[in-house]
Amino acid sequence: MELGRDLIASSWQPYVVGNGVVERRDAALLFRIHDTEARRYSNAQIDDYRGLPRRRLRWRPPLRLKVQARFSHPAGMLRGTAGFGFWNDPFMMTGARWPALPRVIWFFYASPPSDMQLALGVSGYGWKAATLDATRPGALALAPYAPIAVLALRFQRVHRRLWPVIQRALGIQEKLLSVDMTDWHVYVLEWLPRQTHFYVDGEIVLRNAPSPRGPLGFVMWMDNQYMVVTPQGRLGWGLLEIDGEQWMEIRQLEVTAGVP
Repeated sequence: MELGRDLIASSWQPYVVGNGVVERRDAALLFRIHDTEARRYSNAQIDDYRGLPRRRLRWRPPLRLKVQARFSHPAGMLRGTAGFGFWNDPFMMTGARWPALPRVIWFFYASPPSDMQLALGVSGYGWKAATLDATRPGALALAPYAPIAVLALRFQRVHRRLWPVIQRALGIQEKLLSVDMTDWHVYVLEWLPRQTHFYVDGEIVLRNAPSPRGPLGFVMWMDNQYMVVTPQGRLGWGLLEIDGEQWMEIRQLEVTAGVP
């Protein structure tokens, strides 16, 4: 599937909230947020899962996602979250589903004050390649011990030793990307049944990340939210003010199923 004139009307639907806008500009697709107050959620998004039960989400491995994108602001100055890839919409953002444990595989950006410390040694914010599957059998087996683990992880020495075990069980792998987000780059993820590989401009940036299970839905978005989730049990969520305009521009968007 490629970025064609009938894309939005047929397969991938726009989902806009507040001061979010999804529009065509020449041969590109533009996701914009402008003049947003911190008390109002704004989102510019396309997806293909609204109204579907999770068992009917469209995408399973093997497949390849290829996106050519650039952003209005560099990492740290772009506010909120943004990205593209596949997930199971675990937080009921676009449909009346029960909450679920997250499964994601995507290029993901979050600005401060977001602090999602999922991979040991990787910043809790920034522009990343990332995978996570909290429904893996190992993760479910550890769930009864979560309250004790949260207390123990507050000690730095315990955190360094224990969190890699939990991270593997949750299928978490992340890599901060060092590219300038304001330049055009080609982002590729290859989602295979067991492992996933991420590329930027033809160069591999994350190899052999654990693959989440399908089915998942496609999502591409920009919004003004932030989230805090740390192994020590610190949780938070909120909205950010955006003064003026920020955007994500997409010039190429392809999903190729059946890639070995």
